[in-house]
Amino acid sequence: QVQLVESGGGLVQAGGSLRLSCAASLRTFNSYAMGWFRQAPGKEREFVAAISAGAGSTTYVDSVKGRFTISRDNAKNTVYLQMNSLKPEDAAVYYCAAGATSPISSRLLTAEYQYRYWGQGTQVTVSS
Repeated sequence: QVQLVESGGGLVQAGGSLRLSCAASLRTFNSYAMGWFRQAPGKEREFVAAISAGAGSTTYVDSVKGRFTISRDNAKNTVYLQMNSLKPEDAAVYYCAAGATSPISSRLLTAEYQYRYWGQGTQVTVSS
């Protein structure tokens, strides 16, 4: 059974930083593109960032460009989301997701339907 387990969420003041981690129990982790999504109360879940299986390509939603960085360590089956200069509007439950592509692929997945596996989410709260 595949599991994605997020960690690193919490309460931070505006302007602060958090680093989210997502550990995946995928035997062929390097064949999966990984993504982060978030859902704020009363809003639909939205795409935040994605990284290709080969880690050579990344993409971000405009609202986090320059502040968030997605990365992955294929040796540890882990994807990260470094979040800097956090704003109150970044507060949400953050989910990581895995979508099958191919090893060393540069393909990026940005839509929810492209992801097969999802974590349970980790709460990020930003105080103003």
